[in-house]
Amino acid sequence: MATINPYLIFNGNCEEAFLFYQSVFGGEFPYVGKFKDMPASDTTTPALSEEDANKIMHVTLPIGKGSVLMGSDSNSASGSVVFGGNVSLSINAESKEEADKLFDGLSAGGNPFMPMNKTFWGAYFGMFVDKFGIHWMVNFDENEN
Repeated sequence: MATINPYLIFNGNCEEAFLFYQSVFGGEFPYVGKFKDMPASDTTTPALSEEDANKIMHVTLPIGKGSVLMGSDSNSASGSVVFGGNVSLSINAESKEEADKLFDGLSAGGNPFMPMNKTFWGAYFGMFVDKFGIHWMVNFDENEN
């Protein structure tokens, strides 16, 4: 069955926040990526300012048995975060089929603004806001199977 983890979005202080969380929970960051680490794309990646390029695109911090705290910064293209709307629930599915089922079911009547698709980091991933205003991310790590 899928697991659910919190995903926090910040206005440029994600690194500071996660260093703080690490000081409380302990552990190591298995991944820290900045926006400048994303591969260039003619259609989906707008040119980034130097400030945006150095912001956190994605960070993970294991915080317990199977729980992972994840986060990123907003950037000029995504706009500023409105606090209260800066938390998403991230579902890690066990198969591509489960990912599609969860995405299709939970996004029904909502706004699936990033359809399920293969990503540069090797996952099958999508994002949406459900009909109740809850932000979701669905992920299947294809490289782990």
